[in-house]
Amino acid sequence: MYRPPSGLTLHGAGGHTDRKTRCTVEVLDSAEPLFWNMKMNNSLLETRSYINGQWTASEDTYPVFNPANGDVLAQAAAAGAQETHQALQAADTAFLKWREDTAGARAAILLRWKDLMLRCKDELSNLLTSEQGKPLIEAQGEVAYAAGFLEWFAEEGKRTYGDIIPSHLPNTQVLVCKEPVGPAGAITPWNFPLAMITRKAGAALAAGCSVVVKPSELTPLCAFALALLAEEAGVPPGVFNVVSGDAPAIGTALMESPIIRKISFTGSTRTGRLLMAKAAEGIKKISLELGGNAPFIVFEDADIDQAVNAAAASKFRNTGQTCVCVNRFYIQHSVHDEFVEKLRGRIDSLVVGNGLDEGVTQGPLINQAALKKVQNHVKDALGKGGRLITGGKLHKLGGTFYEPTLITHVNEEIIGAREETFGPVAFCFSFGSEQEVVKRANDTPYGLAAYFCTRDMDRVRRVSKALEAGIIGVNEGLISTPSAPFGGIKQSGLGREGSKYGIDEYMELKYILIR
Repeated sequence: MYRPPSGLTLHGAGGHTDRKTRCTVEVLDSAEPLFWNMKMNNSLLETRSYINGQWTASEDTYPVFNPANGDVLAQAAAAGAQETHQALQAADTAFLKWREDTAGARAAILLRWKDLMLRCKDELSNLLTSEQGKPLIEAQGEVAYAAGFLEWFAEEGKRTYGDIIPSHLPNTQVLVCKEPVGPAGAITPWNFPLAMITRKAGAALAAGCSVVVKPSELTPLCAFALALLAEEAGVPPGVFNVVSGDAPAIGTALMESPIIRKISFTGSTRTGRLLMAKAAEGIKKISLELGGNAPFIVFEDADIDQAVNAAAASKFRNTGQTCVCVNRFYIQHSVHDEFVEKLRGRIDSLVVGNGLDEGVTQGPLINQAALKKVQNHVKDALGKGGRLITGGKLHKLGGTFYEPTLITHVNEEIIGAREETFGPVAFCFSFGSEQEVVKRANDTPYGLAAYFCTRDMDRVRRVSKALEAGIIGVNEGLISTPSAPFGGIKQSGLGREGSKYGIDEYMELKYILIR
């Protein structure tokens, strides 16, 4: 049996009420569509696999924890190879019909799904914060962000245009069209458990593909909640399936099945390498959004207040647990002390606590492994000459709460210069010239995101071109949006998500010669 997350009260036939916002959604016993009356098994809380339009239990379960207090939120179905094969068969069968539906018909369903997400924003946000730990205001932002992908791809699916090419032969016509690649597997992470699913599934479904989603075992409840809403939005059985539990067994089934024609993965570079090698065996199309080591450069001509705002937004969002989070700050000598002092003031104003509590801006790290990594990176930096400005230890709340931390006078020998810290720690390096800092910023096998602040437009053009990253933020720390391509170069991955380019990852080109 499960119990609801903190802040969410479930009632029987009458409805459910969010204690924090006092938002009540009526649950009616009529036969009206759920789109209007929100009859969702009396809640958004579901713990079983969603396969072929059915909620499927497993022999075993596993606990899902609240990282803020260690409480068990639910016992989720521990799916394995058997359930995954069932989902694969369902996706294979459903694909044949789904691909034949018009782009407009698919768009209408995706838009209903988006509307349901926004109607359930409070319930989804409470569930997300309880399961993942991020502050409630950030969870609300993720719900809107995730819904935005459904809206974007609903419209973009209508614009998957082809071409008519002048033929090389008389009395013939050359056509090029785009077709869905086939059933897709989506393997998603715990740090954005709603948005990383809709960013993949929105594109896949709009393109005409069916999907089997494997969410992180740390945050499966958000995925199941999305499946509840997808079902009520009218996504046909088998088109959207969710299995979570035995990660190696599920992953192996997805990678080895000839049914899956496309894999999309967000996670570590190490796992990405393994998936890429496995995909090669079946020549599967693959997209990888992997690790990063984002630099943030502050030039002496920057607006320092603006730079601090951008730095804080990028570094400390989701307690530093984002793929595009700043990992290395480079500040030009002449403005180093001013920037550090102002950033310290911003860091000291952050409020650490349970994300459901009012005013909290920093939640817990996801688990003990994440905490240990942060502690090791800080200890290493201080042991190699780093100067602690603020933070630097476990928060008084205990658990996996860690103080937002600022360390200066570091060098490239620290672990944090080479590996993602994935936590609320800002390492500050100083530099002299533009040429020097670009070289240092690029001295990494990763290339997902990079940031810099300047008021010199010539420098904007030079540095934007010189930095080796798939995403560049200039005088801005928040860069993600459904309408822009998200992805990296080098060992940060392959392919792009979001934007008009994202839907192409789920399509193949077909050339037709007609006489």
